[in-house]
Amino acid sequence: MPERQHKIFNIRTFNQISPRGLKCFPANHYQVSDTSANPDAILVRSHNMLKMHIPDSVLAIGRAGAGTNNIPVTNMSSRGIPVFNTPGANANAVKELVLAGMLLAARNLVPALHFSEHLQGDDATLHKAAEAEKKQFSGIELPGRTLGIIGLGEIGRLVADVALKLGMKVIGYDPKITIDSAWSLSSAVKKAQDIEEIIRRSDFITLHVPLLDTTRHLINEENVSSMRPDTILLNFSRGGVIDENAVLAGLQNHKIKYYVCDFPSQKLLHHKAVITLPHLGASTLEAEENCAVMVANQLVDYLQNGNITNTVNFPNITMERESPYRVAVANANVPNLLGQISTSMAKANLNIHNMTNKSRGEMAYTLVDVDSMVPQQVIDDLARIPGVLMTRYLPTLIQ
Repeated sequence: MPERQHKIFNIRTFNQISPRGLKCFPANHYQVSDTSANPDAILVRSHNMLKMHIPDSVLAIGRAGAGTNNIPVTNMSSRGIPVFNTPGANANAVKELVLAGMLLAARNLVPALHFSEHLQGDDATLHKAAEAEKKQFSGIELPGRTLGIIGLGEIGRLVADVALKLGMKVIGYDPKITIDSAWSLSSAVKKAQDIEEIIRRSDFITLHVPLLDTTRHLINEENVSSMRPDTILLNFSRGGVIDENAVLAGLQNHKIKYYVCDFPSQKLLHHKAVITLPHLGASTLEAEENCAVMVANQLVDYLQNGNITNTVNFPNITMERESPYRVAVANANVPNLLGQISTSMAKANLNIHNMTNKSRGEMAYTLVDVDSMVPQQVIDDLARIPGVLMTRYLPTLIQ
């Protein structure tokens, strides 16, 4: 008879996670709480985990959002722990906020609102004051203006589409654009050769890149000096991709008319030409639900089947189950490790029914379906192979 697990997985949550997402964890196999001391997986939004002790019990971390700079990804990779995220799940929410930011800046709506808030008097007095002062808030229209997009992932492509529909010219730059992203990008988006071209040609510039060592201070003193006068700069990516001192200097020198971002900071606060929002990018009911559902389903598929979709440190790899007996191995991407896995199973008289292996940078991952129960000794032997980071035995769960 096939071996089947009565496994209960414990999920530890940080932050408020959408109830719709939590319902994706089958109640007969999962316990979800914000207090579990030894969870099998952690589900998080913005909670800072960088200095947190992460128990040895943890098999995976799921981020209900795209950015993972609040998670110690490198440390998790060294332990063979995948860090899942949800690229694209909040893309529409961010796109709409970028559009709102463009309109706030183009039409000088923030100072206009402040002006209106301080009006006093009867209706006739208010009308007279408004008519007398409204000229100072005169803005620009979007059609015919050039929008430069740095980063053409899901969000960047959606922003490009809406800008084109509004009659804007769009140029984009992304040296790491995927084939799928390129195919889904409108042909009306003109390709820039480098960031400098975006800087020189754009009336509006919007950033949609992750915060990495290579993107920190992507907008700096040198390229700010090359901007057109009164450029509107938007950052709904991460605060660190711009050099705040360079942006403040650009505002002072009228290279930048407005800086619109989702990341308040002490330096930027109260500047009349800075519009800061309290990290609202994914703060819609729909986006929070989409992210929670997406990451919950990814965690379930990984914990039960070993399949991996959308991580920042592992290759994407899925294999349909053709046997109730599955082994998953996370390992360093080194020569002959796959052969050693096969040899260990052969020595135990285990027949490999199906097998798949993929790598991503220094990380590799293998799924093996075999035709009979896998003794614990085999799992232990696999774990002792040099370069193996994590080994899991995944017999089919009882439904």
